[in-house]
Amino acid sequence: MEFINLTRHLGIGSNSYCLKIGGKNIILDAGADPKIDGLGSTPDFSTVPVGEVDAIIVTHAHQDHIGSLPALTRREQRCPVFLTEDTAQISEIMLHNSVNVMTRQREELGLMEYPLFTHRGVELCRQSWVSCALRRRLNLLGEPCEDDNEVTFEFYHAGHILGSAGVLIRYQGRSVFYTGDVNFEDQAIMTGADFPSEGVDVLIMETTRGDSPTPLAFTRAREEERFCRAVRGVMESGGSLTIPVFALGKTQEVLAILWKMRLRGEIGHVPVYIGGLSVKITTIYDKLAGFSRRNYPELQLLQEMAPYILSGREILTAVPKKKSIYAISSGMMTEHTLSNIFARRVLGDPEQNMFFVGYSDPDSPSARVRRALPGDEVMLDKKHPAIPLRCRVEEFQFSAHATRETLRNYAKLLKPSQIVLVHGDKPALEWFQLSIFKDLPGAEVLLPEPGRKYPLG
Repeated sequence: MEFINLTRHLGIGSNSYCLKIGGKNIILDAGADPKIDGLGSTPDFSTVPVGEVDAIIVTHAHQDHIGSLPALTRREQRCPVFLTEDTAQISEIMLHNSVNVMTRQREELGLMEYPLFTHRGVELCRQSWVSCALRRRLNLLGEPCEDDNEVTFEFYHAGHILGSAGVLIRYQGRSVFYTGDVNFEDQAIMTGADFPSEGVDVLIMETTRGDSPTPLAFTRAREEERFCRAVRGVMESGGSLTIPVFALGKTQEVLAILWKMRLRGEIGHVPVYIGGLSVKITTIYDKLAGFSRRNYPELQLLQEMAPYILSGREILTAVPKKKSIYAISSGMMTEHTLSNIFARRVLGDPEQNMFFVGYSDPDSPSARVRRALPGDEVMLDKKHPAIPLRCRVEEFQFSAHATRETLRNYAKLLKPSQIVLVHGDKPALEWFQLSIFKDLPGAEVLLPEPGRKYPLG
């Protein structure tokens, strides 16, 4: 067995890895780095010769795991792409949206290499997709198979977002488990991961939160209570609340929490505003509610919350209304996104409130807001003047990624002979490396450099 990190640099970005096992080449995920523009945002697939990929396995539909998929399938035209049905339905929306974003960036930024693929390219890519159920062992033709002399894979519920899965790959008594992005604890919508508890020789594990210790008294339930108290306070004071959210995952989590508050009579029918992409994704969450592993399987978010839909054009002139909640993407407040544009009207107003509920890349506009002190000048967009921070800012921890403690415990439970650490910034990777050396002194721990080949097994 052999492992190759296909990303162009260590960190959280264009996740993609090649696993060679049983004479087969399997590519795990094909992401794009949202922090980088152009071809540099994509993985380096040149390490694997054209036409020699036997299967592509996608763990979930976030951009950093699927953003280069149409470019990869254009290169590997006869290669099947295995993913869950939920991920397939969401990925189609996300990839078409990527084409729209890249087309706009071509005009705004003068990036002539954009778009990296077209709407037609997404449709052609879609023809290669093979939807797979959880806990079904399949060969690389997508057929049920229990033959240990064939390379097989099996999806396990990952608890990160709708459709997310870890994947167990087996061949001749050896097994490799790739976590993808995982959360072991229940969220508002998603139930926690249900992963293998034994029989794993090589663990490929995400490390996103490795540099963030969990406070001793922290629980998800307490954090939700704190968030609800803060929301009630804003509404009771007649204020307006802006929550930058990811269209996929975090929007649905926030809507579910607000639905529970409404059910308890805590906020009444205050208006809730969301963006267009969030509506498309939430429609899939509602459509698959009774068929996926989630809390409140009968809950239809769009029907129960009846959010108002803000278009890009409306955002340009929208003025925050009192006693209203704006859950607008993107969560990073990336330049040109709805939340970035809307924040220009919020940041300098002491009567406004902004709550952050998830991860912010250290270089993102949302991170600049979170680091700022009252009165500091914050640059949201290089094309616009900096804005003094006068609105109230609060932070809440509703990460869809597992805590470092639960990931560490999972590695200790499995006791694999090798652990490959991926999907983390350098401090996160190094914390896990040191911790696993202490917990499992007999295990080999790899921090795979991009492009280098590592023997496994």
